[in-house]
Amino acid sequence: MPMIEKLPEQPTSPDPGRARTVLARKWAYLLSGVTVVSLSRELLDEELRGLLDTLVESLAQASADTAPAERIGARLVGLGYVGEPGLRCTLDVLGKGLPGLPELQPADRFVESIALTLGALSCGFLLAHERSVLEQQEIMHLSLLKAVRDAQWNLKQSEARFDEVVTSSASGVAVVAPDGRIERANAALAEMLGHAAGELTGTRLADHVHPETAEILREALAVLADGSQERVRLSQRLLRKDGDVARISLTASLLRDAEDRPGHFVFVVEDGTELMLLQSELSRQALHDVLTGLPNRQYFGTHLEAALRRADPEYGVTLFHVDLDAFGMVCNSLGTRVGEQLLVHFAQRLKAVMARERAMIARFHADEFGILVENTATTPDIGSIVRAINDELAEPFSVGGHGLALSASAGVVHRPAKGVDPAELLRAADQTLRRAKVRRRGQWKMFDREADAQDRRTQALAVGMAGAWETGEIDVRYRPLARLAGGEVAGFEARLHWNRPAAGGLSHERCAELAESTGLVLPLGDWLLRAAGRQGEWWRQRAGSRLPVVAGLTGHQVSDDALGTRVTRLLADTGLPPDQLMLGVPVGALPVSGVFENVAALADLGVRVMLDEFGLGPGDLRAVQDLPVDIVRVDRRLAEWQAWSDSQFLGALVPLVRQVGATLVVDGIHTEDQASWWGKAGAELGTGDYFGVATPPGELTGAFA
Repeated sequence: MPMIEKLPEQPTSPDPGRARTVLARKWAYLLSGVTVVSLSRELLDEELRGLLDTLVESLAQASADTAPAERIGARLVGLGYVGEPGLRCTLDVLGKGLPGLPELQPADRFVESIALTLGALSCGFLLAHERSVLEQQEIMHLSLLKAVRDAQWNLKQSEARFDEVVTSSASGVAVVAPDGRIERANAALAEMLGHAAGELTGTRLADHVHPETAEILREALAVLADGSQERVRLSQRLLRKDGDVARISLTASLLRDAEDRPGHFVFVVEDGTELMLLQSELSRQALHDVLTGLPNRQYFGTHLEAALRRADPEYGVTLFHVDLDAFGMVCNSLGTRVGEQLLVHFAQRLKAVMARERAMIARFHADEFGILVENTATTPDIGSIVRAINDELAEPFSVGGHGLALSASAGVVHRPAKGVDPAELLRAADQTLRRAKVRRRGQWKMFDREADAQDRRTQALAVGMAGAWETGEIDVRYRPLARLAGGEVAGFEARLHWNRPAAGGLSHERCAELAESTGLVLPLGDWLLRAAGRQGEWWRQRAGSRLPVVAGLTGHQVSDDALGTRVTRLLADTGLPPDQLMLGVPVGALPVSGVFENVAALADLGVRVMLDEFGLGPGDLRAVQDLPVDIVRVDRRLAEWQAWSDSQFLGALVPLVRQVGATLVVDGIHTEDQASWWGKAGAELGTGDYFGVATPPGELTGAFA
């Protein structure tokens, strides 16, 4: 019986509920220190925990919905006198705490959603706060109107009541005669305009109104005078004594006497300067990167749309999607703080390079930046700009006490059409950057429409593969492993086949490549192994076959820490003897950590291991000596090379393999001449169309006759 490996213990996952509770308590503690709320500490903890649950659930959804965040912002206003300190406290706690919650991992994927959600929370708070202020003004107006109306009938009692309300009010209050003179103004209004208490009495209201908004106020007072409205609300700019402008929110009403004749205007003034500054700062933060101060992707996209409309017909615009090479290595080795300092330095270098151009530089996320250049006759060519960026980075500089010299890669879209969708343009630049970074660094690549279309087709195939597997379009087929000397079948290799009804089939190699790119290769590869194991056991029991079943592993599969456990379960579930299962390990995966250990574990189980995709690399023969394998399969590209070159150099490969005691299998045998050549060279087994293409298992019954 094969030894069954003990399943590795699973790491304990962070408790999402506890993490939310801790964050909610921290929020409540800090909020109660800067505000006055109507709830006890226990009730406040419970209330904020519920709001936090709602916020996390909306963030975890596939499409961001900011409505819950706006309602949470409005609810904060309803807790009591929260005000600006409470909002700043809330943004600080949530901005630092949300990215650390287990449900929002990996944090990089939720950074943009968290920023949008906090912006929506701020908007909801500000709108609710404004409504609260207006409601307070409304209540105050009703009190004032009643007090002033009573003053017509009982002057002394009315004046005493009016003075009490006006004097204690934090809002500015003024009573203005029909001729425009201020008959009474409280200390709050005088302070807003920089005057001493009592200085406003007797002055003309028009002298304190900014000329640009004076006409708006005159029209509003005329509406009150003709009885069209009982009160008006509007934003105004008043002149302070020192010449500065005070931005205020003003509510005006008209008092009438017992005969319904116009008497006095009553104004209630709320200073909106601080609130407007807060709104402006929140808006700026929502459109700029906090670390570098550069515009963010949202702002860049809006600017890109406008730039495309106004682009010069002759020179157009150029979009660069720039990525800082080796940024992950810097963060992993030197820490995130050094990485942040590096990003700030990189942003400054980009500004220096583009200083003479009409360009916007933005940070998209992590180490990726965007540059939009509105070209002119003097704009340098693209190669010169990229070289200038890399020349700046190549000059060693110190970050956090470490001397660094890096490079950047770029994807470039030059002179796009005016009508192109900005989102599509950004996608094209990003995809071009990915192509530029394939196996290279410090390079740039121009957008290629045909290459982009091919990439999109490949990616569409990759993401659609799971659905095709679910609907049965992907099956397992088997091709013979034959002896070169006489063509006898020596085994069967399990291979994937994707039968696309409208577009033809895809080979095993193509299926494996697509599955590797999305991570589907682990479940799909496990399914292939199980199908091969069950089929091999069926052949063993029904046909008495002792031929091995071969299955090639991909680099992702062979580096999987659970590979030994998967194969152990496979053998136990199917009943297939270990020596009738042969697994191919690609040579290119050997340098990956953990692969040598996995190969040794497979050999310990009794499974036969074949070194796959064997070539002429300097480490290939060494791998045969170091690993517990006795079979190697020559890469099909070498067989194809021999077919057109008839190279005697390849013939020397066979003796070298035989010297280390390994059996040589040749992949890609398509003709009799190839089979004859490799057989004479000393190879023993072969696979390829010459010996039979991959077919469903039902068509192989004759092989066991």
